[in-house]
Amino acid sequence: QVQLANSGGGSVQAGGSQRLSCTISGHITRSYCMGWFRLAPGQEREVVAGIDSDGTTTYSDSVKGRFTVSRDNAQNTTFLEMDSLEPGDTAMYYCTAASASARPCADRWYAQSKYTYWGQGTQVTVSS
Repeated sequence: QVQLANSGGGSVQAGGSQRLSCTISGHITRSYCMGWFRLAPGQEREVVAGIDSDGTTTYSDSVKGRFTVSRDNAQNTTFLEMDSLEPGDTAMYYCTAASASARPCADRWYAQSKYTYWGQGTQVTVSS
């Protein structure tokens, strides 16, 4: 059974930073694709970033240049570093993973249906 555990998040003022972590456990190969999504009140869940097992990254336009996704394959952990946070970034953030069968990671990396495993989510609140 594959499980994803989110950590990090909390409240921060606009312009501040937050770092989220996601550790994956269970039977999943190292070549899995990882992604980060967020869900804001009254909105649909949207993709934030994706990362391949080789470290190749993709970002949504809304966070490009402000957020950085990385991963430590030895620790089975993915990170989302969020800088220059804005009130519009307030949301529940979810990490997600897709199995190796979903490769290449860049193919439809933005689609929720690509990913099989989801973390429990962690709240990030940005105040103005």
